[in-house]
Amino acid sequence: MAAYLCWGLFPLYWKLLRPATPLEILAHRIVWSLVLVGIVVAVARGWRRIRELLRDRRRVVLIVIASIVLAANWGTYIYAVNADRVVETSLGYFINPLVTVLLGVFVLHEHLRPGQWVALAIGAAAIAVLTVDYGHVPYIALVLAFSFGFYGLIKKRLGVPATDGLFLESAALVLPAVAYLAVLAVQGGSSLGHTSLGHTLLLIGSGVATAIPLLLFAGAANRIPLSAIGLLQYLAPIMQLGIGVLIYGEPMPPVRLVGFALVWLALAVFSWDGIRQVRRQARHRARLMTPEPATV
Repeated sequence: MAAYLCWGLFPLYWKLLRPATPLEILAHRIVWSLVLVGIVVAVARGWRRIRELLRDRRRVVLIVIASIVLAANWGTYIYAVNADRVVETSLGYFINPLVTVLLGVFVLHEHLRPGQWVALAIGAAAIAVLTVDYGHVPYIALVLAFSFGFYGLIKKRLGVPATDGLFLESAALVLPAVAYLAVLAVQGGSSLGHTSLGHTLLLIGSGVATAIPLLLFAGAANRIPLSAIGLLQYLAPIMQLGIGVLIYGEPMPPVRLVGFALVWLALAVFSWDGIRQVRRQARHRARLMTPEPATV
């Protein structure tokens, strides 16, 4: 819950970083994430694991791809928040579970249950309604959903600890990030140290804001059932939606509300189907473990 509460509050944090541009915020987020996670790896004496990962060429390629996808996700989110489109970011993370299922079909060639197909059909109808409302495809939501979905898919293939993965992903992006910040400083466009002490500390703190919920999530994922995580993941977009509408006053016209309602219906069907499947598997395992009655 702490991890998802942190992610749910992200719009408030990124708004505080104005007048820094989204690209500058992204660069700082990469640099300071690397610094903080590097400290965590050092304290945990994880350099041996890092060296072993770097010897595996396949994993290195996957880490580079994951870093690019992650940068696209982070950059899109920061841009959307500072462009007053927080509601659309919440939509992206609402539909992310449906996108993950879709990727399972087309990338992993998984077979869907009828309930999952119904959820996907309702989700597609929701996107159509929201396209009519926005006057264009909700591309920010789709970029966020698909980038995070692909990132999760790559991370599943990698199978590395969260801290090691984030360290190497940040390391893969840090040179372009530092180069951009250096050019910005030379041109006099950097906001670091030129706005206020509080602003500078917030920019540096972007690494902390990135790493802490990830570490909390990694710790929780090993302790609680996947079904519980699946339900808790809706907490962050619910908070983001509330922040967008109630705090920043973003519009929620009737047609858009219908679109969101369809998304929520799709998620309800999806969650119900998932819970039913987990219970069915649990009953099946219980039957397998129950000894056969002795015969006379």
